[in-house]
Amino acid sequence: MENQTFILTKKLSTITFVMIAIGLLTLGASYFAGVGLDRIAANLLLNTYYFLAIGLIGLFIVAVHTIAESGWHTSIQRIGEAMSTFIPVAGLLLLILFVSGGLHLIYDWTHKDHLDEILLKKVAYLNEPFFYIRFLVYFIIWISLAYFIRKNSKQLDQFGDLKYFRKLRIFSAIFVVTLALTSVTSAWDWLMSIDAHWFSTLYGWYVFSSMLASGTAVLIIILFMLKQMGYMDHVNHEHIHDLGKYLFGFSIFWAYLWFSQYMLIWYANIPEETIYFYERHKNFSTIFYVNLILNFIVPFLALMTRNSKRGSLILLPVALIVFIGHWLDLYQLIMPGAVGGENAGIGLPEIGITIGYAGLFLLVVFRSLTKAPLVPKNHPFFKESFEYHTQY
Repeated sequence: MENQTFILTKKLSTITFVMIAIGLLTLGASYFAGVGLDRIAANLLLNTYYFLAIGLIGLFIVAVHTIAESGWHTSIQRIGEAMSTFIPVAGLLLLILFVSGGLHLIYDWTHKDHLDEILLKKVAYLNEPFFYIRFLVYFIIWISLAYFIRKNSKQLDQFGDLKYFRKLRIFSAIFVVTLALTSVTSAWDWLMSIDAHWFSTLYGWYVFSSMLASGTAVLIIILFMLKQMGYMDHVNHEHIHDLGKYLFGFSIFWAYLWFSQYMLIWYANIPEETIYFYERHKNFSTIFYVNLILNFIVPFLALMTRNSKRGSLILLPVALIVFIGHWLDLYQLIMPGAVGGENAGIGLPEIGITIGYAGLFLLVVFRSLTKAPLVPKNHPFFKESFEYHTQY
């Protein structure tokens, strides 16, 4: 078990390539069917951002537990590290989307001929050169720190020298602090500026809470996939229980911020604020309420008991529901402003493109898992992970 290495089989690789092909074919069919370039661009933004966020949270989970000198997380840290390898892929895809015309299709503030008084007042921040500068800063920070965290983790496993663990803690601390800032500002740039007349001081943290829930859900899904394939035997019910508690807690945290943002805007009843929710109530009412059911009510009720968080029977379906639910949450953040109620929908473009992105994400993660042992046997707290037992 100590030298267990993941092998990407031909069958598994073929499945991911088929999923990618479905996404590419759907993209082409949507273009030639006249779906609309704005809807296609919005779908590409939605999925690129969604899987980027999942990759960032995979690294965040590793980093925050490393800082805290947690023992139990070492059993699943390779999954989080592998998830982070999608960050540069997402950066490239996002850059291609923006420079190929997607920026002007999605964001009204990029139209140089607009005479909007509100947008003109925000031009110091919302302008293309500064937008791309921030874009590069985000990805330089994220990719660099992901590289050094993964590098020192692998060197620690290879040589067992504690100097690599000390470096790992330093880079992890830097990442946690910078992600707290950049996750908020990137959400302003790529999501909130779609509705550039509107703003919310809770928006960045609301998006981050969604990232936490969806990232944890995907980590759980990948863990159970690996266990189904015969790997990760060192992960027991105690480790799974903690992941289940995270999914339960993050879902409640998301609902708290969802309610806080909505309640304050509803209570104040200021037209320039309520227009954001008015559009979503009017043209996306089904998604608006389904979003709350999938992301709060289902995980809250299903994961309330101790046993429900300790195995795949309940935890895996709930993780899948949360994954879909937060995709819908991001959908309603993007589509009303980027496409509008009349042209948006959930049909072949949305389903097919998402399948393609999921296939690409899994391919990148699985290939990354082959490059390091699944068991970090030289981690100073790995023995503690085997002796770990939760009390609650």
